[in-house]
Amino acid sequence: MAADPIIAILDDDAAVRDSLRFLLLASGYQAMVFPSPLAFLESDAPTRCACLVADVRMPELTGLEVQERLVAAGYGLPVIIMTGHGDVPLAVAAMKAGAVDFIEKPFEEETLLASIQAALARPRAAAEPAPSGPAEPVAEAPPAEVLACLEALTPREMEVLRGLIDGKPNKIIAFDLSISPRTVEIHRARVMEKMRAGSLSHLVRLALAAGIRPKAD
Repeated sequence: MAADPIIAILDDDAAVRDSLRFLLLASGYQAMVFPSPLAFLESDAPTRCACLVADVRMPELTGLEVQERLVAAGYGLPVIIMTGHGDVPLAVAAMKAGAVDFIEKPFEEETLLASIQAALARPRAAAEPAPSGPAEPVAEAPPAEVLACLEALTPREMEVLRGLIDGKPNKIIAFDLSISPRTVEIHRARVMEKMRAGSLSHLVRLALAAGIRPKAD
């Protein structure tokens, strides 16, 4: 019988570490907890663990910088980014760095467990970067239903979606399109509804799967 997968928890908040450790153990996983990015990177966890759940804002390094170091070292470890300060640019940066998901605190236990299950179901090699060039999220074949959802968007909604995927906040999108931030919020809500996206990270994944790419920095 295969051993239960080991999930690494990286967060500088002791209460969060303890809570997530208890949740994972109760859900049939093993858990390794780390209070700092360097403690994690200097351990054998990158080779032992099946998935990393990391906070984005920590001393020493951010969760995205940890992700980048794992990619640079050639580890195919799936990474789930947590943040209590979520915004569109950060979500897109996480996906561009290869994170398999981006979840905003506070989140439901089921949300994290579903994200971990999806990460574990993903082939390990899929989290590794191409031999050369910057890390890119794995491009899946555009599902027919995703393409159908895209076709349902109005031209203005598509412009807002592209702005989101470029990592722009609502105010910048509004300025670029000469509309109000409130109008951008309305279009954004309609985009989420038409794309059947349950979260910002879900919307980013759908767009990437459909071939929409952020503009080069």
